[in-house]
Amino acid sequence: MTYLVNGRSFDEEPEPGQCLRTFLRALGHYGVKKGCDAGDCGACTVWLDGEPVHSCITPAFRADGREVTTIEGIGSPGHLHPVQRQFRDAPGFQCGFCTAGMIMTSATFTEAQKADLPRALKGNLCRCTGYRGIEDAVNGVAGVAEAAPGKAVGTSVNAPAAEDVVTGRAEFTMDTHIDGMLHLKVLHSPHAHARIVSIDKTDALAVPGVHRVYTWEDVPRRRFTTAIHTDHLVDPDDTHILDRTVRFAGQRVVAVLADSVRAAEEGCRRVAVEYEVLPAVFDPEEAMADGAPQLHEAVDPFVLDPVHNTLVEIHSQIGDIDAGFAEADVIHEGTYFSPRVQHAHLETHGSIAWMENGRLNVRTSSQSPSIAKVKLAHLFALRPDRLRVFCARVGGGFGGKQEVISEDLAALATLDTGRPVSFEYTREEEFTTASPRHPMTLTVKLGAKADGTLTAFQVRNVSNTGAYGNHAGETLYAGGAAVMIYRCPHKKYDAFSVYTNTVPSGALRGYGMTQPAFAVESAMDELARALHMDPLALRRRNIVRPGDPLLALHEGPDDVVFTEDGLGKCLDLVGEAMARTAGEPSPGPGWLVGSGVASSLHETAPPTEHLSEAWVTLGDDLMYELAVGTVEFGEGTSTAHVQIAANQLGTTPARIRLVQSDTDRTGFDTGAFASAGLFVAGNAVLRAANAVRDRILESAAAYTGTHVVMCSMDDDGVLCGDRRVSLAELVAAARARGIRFTAARKAYGSPRSVTSNAQGFRIAVHRVTGEIRILYSVQATDAAVIINPAQVRGQVEGGVAQGIGFALTENHQVDADGVMVNPNFRNYRIPAYADIPRTEVLLVDSADSVGPLRSKGIAECCINPVAPALANALHDATGVRYRALPLTPERIYRQLSESAAVTTGLST
Repeated sequence: MTYLVNGRSFDEEPEPGQCLRTFLRALGHYGVKKGCDAGDCGACTVWLDGEPVHSCITPAFRADGREVTTIEGIGSPGHLHPVQRQFRDAPGFQCGFCTAGMIMTSATFTEAQKADLPRALKGNLCRCTGYRGIEDAVNGVAGVAEAAPGKAVGTSVNAPAAEDVVTGRAEFTMDTHIDGMLHLKVLHSPHAHARIVSIDKTDALAVPGVHRVYTWEDVPRRRFTTAIHTDHLVDPDDTHILDRTVRFAGQRVVAVLADSVRAAEEGCRRVAVEYEVLPAVFDPEEAMADGAPQLHEAVDPFVLDPVHNTLVEIHSQIGDIDAGFAEADVIHEGTYFSPRVQHAHLETHGSIAWMENGRLNVRTSSQSPSIAKVKLAHLFALRPDRLRVFCARVGGGFGGKQEVISEDLAALATLDTGRPVSFEYTREEEFTTASPRHPMTLTVKLGAKADGTLTAFQVRNVSNTGAYGNHAGETLYAGGAAVMIYRCPHKKYDAFSVYTNTVPSGALRGYGMTQPAFAVESAMDELARALHMDPLALRRRNIVRPGDPLLALHEGPDDVVFTEDGLGKCLDLVGEAMARTAGEPSPGPGWLVGSGVASSLHETAPPTEHLSEAWVTLGDDLMYELAVGTVEFGEGTSTAHVQIAANQLGTTPARIRLVQSDTDRTGFDTGAFASAGLFVAGNAVLRAANAVRDRILESAAAYTGTHVVMCSMDDDGVLCGDRRVSLAELVAAARARGIRFTAARKAYGSPRSVTSNAQGFRIAVHRVTGEIRILYSVQATDAAVIINPAQVRGQVEGGVAQGIGFALTENHQVDADGVMVNPNFRNYRIPAYADIPRTEVLLVDSADSVGPLRSKGIAECCINPVAPALANALHDATGVRYRALPLTPERIYRQLSESAAVTTGLST
């Protein structure tokens, strides 16, 4: 067959049944991404004779004799296609994994299609941006600017990798090939709870191309936790690489290593496994009951009560809760449920391992290569200097890659065979085996005086950690922030993290606070209505203010610094916006209209130890090299770090060369999660840049005979009084004396501060179908000093969009046997462009006391108030309270019908 790809003609015969996506990637066109393999996400879009197609569902043979164009074929760095330039300048991307497909689709739009983007973009998904940046890019609306020397902070400069992202040349984890690479695939358990009686490898090993079949008997018998924290002791060591007992449907049973993915998959199909099926339990309340099936033995001292499947319990009380309720004029109590939801980052988990000079190298899609290295060294008894872990660009994370779940098997196979090994998750594996958000059931009981003053605040939280305890305790403790947000002399928090035979839960944007925020903010709204008060007024009366103790789980001291009334300002901004802006008009008759608000408070770093180290060096080429371990996966820390360094060094971002996320080339970094990528790593960058600046100024002062206070940085030189000395001259003089301008500095996640958000919605609800349409969305956020305005806006818009998906459409549905029934984008339903309104983003005028250059990270916390604000608006519109997510049309219709039947006396 003859193919013409990006203007180059060649003869090639595809594999039988091969799709165009894998065919093109095998030729090295890595801009063609894998997001779903089902034609749902559009990340693989290419042109076939000038028309956009999803290459994952296009057979390769159909391109025979036709012209194929990939993202690499329409432009290159320095020679961009107009639409690539628009996506760069909007900016129309965050992680960038969907960007090539978005560009290949939108570059073909007619004016009519641009006028109807909900239809035109229906085949392309983005999990990061909230789509506004993409809309701006399609319409040619620019949002970035050049920064003057020393003025980078506060300017919407572009991301360092912007041109590589929009041209498809930015490397993501799996965008490489190593000669001799083998491929690994996994056989998953069909049972929610079973003991493996026997495994017969014979037929699998007979498959041509299969090299190894690994079972629980072939892996190190070392327990570990997949969760990533600096202090591994906060999570239980309850997991093996492969285990003889399976505890959820989808757990890894066997790993097959072969020459090709096809051979490895066939090997998995031919493994014969005999199971002894065991009783399973899926509900955490049932799991805690006497006589429930027991998931774990008493193997870890951190498992509180294995007989009752209880991993962690928290029981805390401040004041006298009974006295508080006795003082109340009004008491409200309600139970609220947040289901299991998935990260749905478009890049699935994956790792590539190989040996080089006797050292194990692991290239992985992770939010923390430093901790991944620690875990792999533990699992395989490797000296740290015999191991390198690093990341290319990561295609989204949202906490889902705060785990070690693909690195271990790839490393195992490479250490065993000496061959390079690739292990890449499918989308179905992502849904059924990667760690989603913890389902939580929270009962909230509030007492208040007639004037709205809270007298008692009680919460019971039951968290379903699934089959393993990764992130179980930390997310449970994090829920205390929802209790911390309001002043009250009497508080009680009881929480339980419970094992069940379901997929292990993990870290997800909001990290244990999103679910309690839904419950507490819904309960506050219900209390306000019982008091006949405006919900905003009730919040204003009770929110914590600077000077108040931040009391959640105890009355002892902590390391949180609370100096700004960001929360009150956020509420004021949202209240004013809701009063002045009606948003879109109601769709018409049959629609009910309502408004709702919610708020949240979030600490700027996790309470567990968080560490980052940054290195800054002025090179002989007069470029500053900034080395920092933080991973870039769309949260924008790379851009912020470059801006901080450029700001302090009196230069422009163009003169900062970034090296990141590589344990061989950067210092230790706990990871990019919990907003610590800006807060902790940003402080390390600030300190390292300041140290190099000070050394340069001191050297310039000595060189010119000027007092150092008279010297200042001047882009590629130093001003010393009325004399300017070039950096080239200073570097040459310093080299002659054996001096280098370089420094390393560390930062820790303490002391911490808090950031705040308030969200408002005006919605319309169809009284018959239960459909919700968002007429107006506004969020106010306290980001303190803004490093990059465009990025802050994009993070908030993306967080709100993700929150809307969690609240309205997304539900990890499991059948009676514990098997997920909707493991694909088509049925799981993350929001598309048509589902997301424009959110007005309002920024509080404030300054942080401990953040880098007085800034705060806001990528995580903006999601927390979204679901309760929607639920409160829905109640305002219908008069019916919905206490369980998601707020699907079916659920709304059912409760509306039941409410109407009760009101009219009719039977349902």
